[in-house]
Amino acid sequence: MHDACRATEFQTEFETVKCLETRSLLTYSDITRDGRVSMMSGSGKKVVTTRWWWVRHAPVRNDGGNIYGQSDIACDTSDTYVFNAVAKVLPRHAVWYSSNLMRTHQTAEAIWAAGFPKPASMKWEADLAEQNLGKWQGMNRAEFVASRPVGTSWFADINEPAPGGESFMDLYNRTRRTIERINNEAAGQDIIAVAHGGTIKAAVGLALGDLPEQGLAFDIDNVSVTRLDYFASPERSVWRLPMVNQQPWIADDAHAAMHQPAGPEVKKLA
Repeated sequence: MHDACRATEFQTEFETVKCLETRSLLTYSDITRDGRVSMMSGSGKKVVTTRWWWVRHAPVRNDGGNIYGQSDIACDTSDTYVFNAVAKVLPRHAVWYSSNLMRTHQTAEAIWAAGFPKPASMKWEADLAEQNLGKWQGMNRAEFVASRPVGTSWFADINEPAPGGESFMDLYNRTRRTIERINNEAAGQDIIAVAHGGTIKAAVGLALGDLPEQGLAFDIDNVSVTRLDYFASPERSVWRLPMVNQQPWIADDAHAAMHQPAGPEVKKLA
């Protein structure tokens, strides 16, 4: 009975899949008992669903108002209400990944401390780190934003590298390579990836159809959850975006302090 209910749930969910406003023709067929999700297309070929649960790290409070990029700086995980809420929505039996920077590790530890079963391991992926902003790191954020063209949605044009650092496209390309590799390594599983605002925006751009600049249009708040589902078959693959920047704690106004810009923000256009 339990498996039948799960089948109904996944069928309902999957049959509403849209990717870039195109309705998927794939339908639910089977769910294996080890937690991997597999389906069959209309032609009878297996479709494997890999679900990414991205979590942005907790807020950095000791940056002095400066740009920190890839600086290995600690974050504030003191708001247990927030982590309790996030721990409740993440899937058990997932494989865990993070960047190599301590703020992602501290965020994961806070989720586990909130009652989420600690996994046996969490893989560190340097290519999921925030953009290397080179000489811009350490500069006053407000002054930097004021120096950029009106309407700028990131630190610079996506192809412009920071002096001594990376461009957003550099970040996007390494993030895409890592996602594609993990999609093969952990095919059919739930993946929890604790990462950074820029990294998650890059992942959203990939899911939108390899449109990196479009990912920059999304806010990614601290400790927010973004879920991206990858459907793969021998014939084709599609992405679905069930939720972006989900904040399970926002029912309580007392916990509205998780908004820390993942890059310059547009406050006004003129």
